[in-house]
Order: sequence, then structure tokens, then C-alpha cells
Amino acid sequence: MNIAVFCSGNGTNLQAIIGSWKKGHIKADIKLVVSDLPDCYALIRAKNAGIKTLVIERKNFKTKKDFEAEILKVLKRDNIDLIVLAGYMRILSGDFISAYENKILNIHPALLPSFKGAHGIRDAFEYGVKITGVTVHFVTKDMDAGPIILQSSVKATEDDTEETLAEAMHEEEHKVYPRAIQLFVDGKLKIEGRKVTILE
Repeated sequence: MNIAVFCSGNGTNLQAIIGSWKKGHIKADIKLVVSDLPDCYALIRAKNAGIKTLVIERKNFKTKKDFEAEILKVLKRDNIDLIVLAGYMRILSGDFISAYENKILNIHPALLPSFKGAHGIRDAFEYGVKITGVTVHFVTKDMDAGPIILQSSVKATEDDTEETLAEAMHEEEHKVYPRAIQLFVDGKLKIEGRKVTILE
């Protein structure tokens, strides 16, 4: 199985995934790291791990459709079976998602369906929650609404700042995301409606 990881930033989740892969826990080939930003640090992490990179900038295409078509062309060429979103800050179109239906994973820094959107950690912190966490889910046309694969809780303490809570959340993400990818690769995820069953 061939995996493409999409990133737009520092790439700490990518690093955790690479680490798990190098240890043999993810029995697939991380074949490609895709970014829409040429200077994001995730690309350096990919190169250091010997993984091929692809930079495709939205500004070089007249339409979002053309932009995504170019990405899809490369994914098909490289026989990509699974897309893993790891800090990729662009919303994928319905057509793109349909091309990889139930083959795109995302991690969200909140316990969905609470605190959807781009600021899950901040929104949970400002709301004053006592427990938050991370969610790995399949990507569907509705934002942060796909079937949930794994969730893991993180306590928000009285002493937490938004920054310390974010650190704890990222630490949890780095444990949970590789595990979810491993379950997908091993064929242990069964989707029925909204529910994902983890097979023995």
C-alpha cells in the first residue's frame, strides 16, 4: 500500500508517522509528501527521511479544480492508496474526496463533534472544558464530520495555558495518528454508516 501525506506546516505529525513507519509499525510505503507551501518544514522532514516530495501551489492554477486535478494526476501516477492529512490547511473539494472515498484520514485537535474547524484547541480552551482530546476520522464532504476511527482524551488542568494544552494535545496526536494509519493499512477498519468498527 502506498501512502501520501499532505502537510502545510511544521510537520510534527508527519515526523511521528515517519518514526512509526521506520520502526515497522506501519507496514506500507510512505511514497510521497505533498505540500501547498514550498517553505514548510514538513518538506525538510520528508527529504531527511528519503521520501519524495511534491509542492503544488494554488496560486499557479486558475481554479481550485485545476489545482486539485494536478494533485490527483500525481497521486494516480504514484499509485497512492491512502491520503493522510497532517496539518494540511486547505479544504478538499467534494470531487477530490470522491476520488479517494474512505481513503483519506484526518486528525482533529478536539473530541468531535465538539469544536470543529481550524481552532479546535483554542476554542476548547476558551470554552473552559475539563477534558478535550484528539480525533482521527475519515474525511467526507462535510468538514470534520466523517466517521470516527479513534479518539483519545486529554485533561485540561487549572494551570494550563493554551500553549501547554496544545503541547499535550500534540503529544497525544503523535501516539494516536500512527495507530489509526496502521489499522487502515492492516484492513482492520470497517465503516457502517457513521460507525467505524475496529476488527480483531
